[in-house]
Amino acid sequence: MEKKTVVTGVIGADVHAVGNKIITYALEQAGFEIVNLGVMVSQEEYINAALETNADVILVSSLYGHGEIDCQGLREKCDEAGLKNIPLLAGGNLVVGKQNFAEVEKRFMDMGFTKVYPPGTAIETTIADLKEILGLS
Repeated sequence: MEKKTVVTGVIGADVHAVGNKIITYALEQAGFEIVNLGVMVSQEEYINAALETNADVILVSSLYGHGEIDCQGLREKCDEAGLKNIPLLAGGNLVVGKQNFAEVEKRFMDMGFTKVYPPGTAIETTIADLKEILGLS
């Protein structure tokens, strides 16, 4: 089976590197090809990496609470760049303060995201969703 490629990284001005490394390791162990862009990743860097590697998915992490702001317009930029149907996943502490996750999720889905995860989601959940989205399960 050909490995599916996932572009991942921590968006915006976020410098939380540990979780990013754990996610990368877990996804590699699950059989995915990972392009880890590290921390402080711009939307354009995700898109360029996805185009260069012919990626199957973009997985955005954010822990500093500004993920929602950092992710606005990403779907439109993907579409313009020729990544019209690429699945977009986001997880972590995506918003500031305690907000109802169902409302946060709806805002991300309205922005064109495929899946959104609340803080503390087990990586196994994301792996299972990736396999389903990519038709591997």
